[in-house]
Amino acid sequence: MALRGLTGDGSDLEELLKEVIPDKDYPCSPESSPSLPWDRFASWVHCICVVGFDLELGQAVEVIYPPHAKLSDKEKTSICYLSFPDSNSGCLGDTQFCFRIRQSTSRKNSLDCLLDQYDRDAPVYLKKDSAHYYGYVYFRQVRDKTLKRGYFQKSLVLISKLPYVNFFHFLLKLIAPEYFDKNEPCLEAACNDLDRWPAPIPGRTLNLPTMGVVIKVRIPTGQDKPGATQIIQSGDETDTQVSFALPTIHEVDLFRCFCPIFFHIQMLWELVLLGEPLVVMAPSPAESSENVLALVCCVSPLKYCSDFRPYFTIHDSEFKEYTTRTQAPPSVILGVTNPFFAKTLQHWPHIIRIGDMKPAGDIPKQVKVKKLKNLKTLDSKPGVYTSYKTFLSRDEEIIKQVQKGIQQKRPSEAQSAILRRYFLELTQSFIIPLSPPQLKAFSEEEFMKTLEKAGPQLTSRLKGDWIGLYRQFLKSPNFDGWFRSRWKEMTQKLEALHLEALCDADLLIWIQKHTEVEVVDLVLKLKEKLVQAKQNCLPIKRDTLEKLQMHIEAIILSLPEDLQSILLKNGTT
Repeated sequence: MALRGLTGDGSDLEELLKEVIPDKDYPCSPESSPSLPWDRFASWVHCICVVGFDLELGQAVEVIYPPHAKLSDKEKTSICYLSFPDSNSGCLGDTQFCFRIRQSTSRKNSLDCLLDQYDRDAPVYLKKDSAHYYGYVYFRQVRDKTLKRGYFQKSLVLISKLPYVNFFHFLLKLIAPEYFDKNEPCLEAACNDLDRWPAPIPGRTLNLPTMGVVIKVRIPTGQDKPGATQIIQSGDETDTQVSFALPTIHEVDLFRCFCPIFFHIQMLWELVLLGEPLVVMAPSPAESSENVLALVCCVSPLKYCSDFRPYFTIHDSEFKEYTTRTQAPPSVILGVTNPFFAKTLQHWPHIIRIGDMKPAGDIPKQVKVKKLKNLKTLDSKPGVYTSYKTFLSRDEEIIKQVQKGIQQKRPSEAQSAILRRYFLELTQSFIIPLSPPQLKAFSEEEFMKTLEKAGPQLTSRLKGDWIGLYRQFLKSPNFDGWFRSRWKEMTQKLEALHLEALCDADLLIWIQKHTEVEVVDLVLKLKEKLVQAKQNCLPIKRDTLEKLQMHIEAIILSLPEDLQSILLKNGTT
């Protein structure tokens, strides 16, 4: 932006300043915590809902806490239907699962901007979801002869934009049973506890008091060594108040999920990597949601960029969109339990049918890859129904390793760690050739030429059609998401380097050689860069921003008083 000239009264400059410098406050640094009522709560959880069953109305939201939390009618309807298992599931007792829904509206406020700063240091797969809510459900169904329906049916649902599935399920195990016994006073007390928590800043060990106990967690950072699980020990002198130390906030039990299909995990990895339409048909929402989340995380540290629904029902607002036969199935992973889907989704190219998941130590029979035409109902035998031909040859080593663990009765946690390491190394081998930064437009053919000398064969023992796998990947939403993320990362680094160079420059000498119009133009540009650096959470040290602010103030003070008053009046300093 350049200033062509100034009127005598400075009115045109004042109008221009109003356009360039918005009249708003920007969030403070990540070191600061929210201070308004319920802001601490909202940095973790959007709201907590109680969903009950009414004979006349069906499922209904009975309570939303805190009361001022906003949900659209569409979101409330989705939460109602997704908070109860399908009637065919037959879930008696207590059941936990999760779902994911589209957010109806997306209006950013000051708290969102602050949460973006917390998010800055998180791994891409743990950043808050800007367009969806996660629903973490604790459902109870027990016989009760005093009720007309004959059953007590109620769900406590925690709504959040954070994908901390392991942490929130653990939290609900503490809150929900107490709530079902003591009702709303207990829920209010729990929410007040959450509102005293520190902000969810990656890299810090956090002590989180709730329901009379203290949970100790650590949110990973993007700088953590990939695959390293942060085991938090409790027992030293400083941890005398810690009741539970969670080793992970987000990881699911991969071995439990993939145990009946581990012969085919490499094929499933390819399907997820390429963003292929995939359905998981399971007996219950718990098994459905856990398996979908396991699939999504198998391409970590790459972020799965397509849609995924851990638990999907015929009442979902996207039901028609995702089940239509008038177009090809979308790039999405669906977890379903209703037998109706066996017929509705027959045209989908890849379907995983799983049986009842066994407890750790009970190993189910390995399922086979079967033709799609053999899948007629949800009662069909467990199996992977697809005609997909893998690009890579099967890795017999990982199969032998898992089988050996089964024979030796290796703990499920250890087996999961082996699978997680396998997926990590496979994904890294695939991504490394893509990683060298380049600011020019991406060229598929130029990239393909590099694979002969710098391809995944340098880091992976697998043989096969890597070139074909890359060509298919470059068409997928996962590549688009990865490329956008890398481009943004590189652009922000260049912006940060530019700001650091400006801070090191002697701008007071520069302004002596330029006109007042040019100096004011510089002030506006510096201020705009300062605002953008805060808005976009650039990787800049706080003292760099403070130094830039001092430069702006020094330059303004070098100008005539009438210009100083205009710049100061418009909030430039």
